[in-house]
Amino acid sequence: MTEHGGVLARNTARRTDAERVVQVPLPTVYGAFRAVGYLDHERGDEQVALVHGDIGTEGVLTRLHSECLTGDAFGSLHCECGDQLDSALRAVAAEGAGVVVYLRGHEGRGIGLLAKLRAMALQAEGLDTVEANVALGLPVDARDYGVAARILGDLGVRSVRLMSNNPRKREALEQHGVRVAEQVPLLIAPCESNITYLRTKRERLDHDLPHLDAAAAVPVSP
Repeated sequence: MTEHGGVLARNTARRTDAERVVQVPLPTVYGAFRAVGYLDHERGDEQVALVHGDIGTEGVLTRLHSECLTGDAFGSLHCECGDQLDSALRAVAAEGAGVVVYLRGHEGRGIGLLAKLRAMALQAEGLDTVEANVALGLPVDARDYGVAARILGDLGVRSVRLMSNNPRKREALEQHGVRVAEQVPLLIAPCESNITYLRTKRERLDHDLPHLDAAAAVPVSP
């Protein structure tokens, strides 16, 4: 405690680091990974990095994957998240080394699970994913990648080959001090259930999705 104006004042500065808590071997259908668990002291979230092989420090094949319960666990076709996670883990295993940082607290681009489901209900009524968030009075994208940068730093990673179609994710990571040597496309074939969502991501959220041009004939769900 420090004395200020005759009163002892407690230092209440909040920690903003990502504390490594545990590391454990994690055999998966994709190959042998190490699960490195972190506590994000800034937000209170528990985070995990899946590390495969000897990753080194430069040009590390990396995916920052935003938590998506409906896509990752339930196989929802409303988005491509589950397929992207699957593809990223397969790519890292095929490369022989790399990192997938699974970012909890990013559900629904950071608005949370229940809010995401409410937004999906509005999308079923005809709004797109951007309009639905706005209609709920919520941010279009509330995600922060500071903890991802801190995790990569703890793993010794200085530059990455980032598996992402989102240029804003690249910009955010570089703002936090991690150089992006290359942006590696992670393109998933669209289906009837997600083509409208993907087109909105390209047209309104600046995602680089050139493969949608070949999907012009895919019908849009009512």
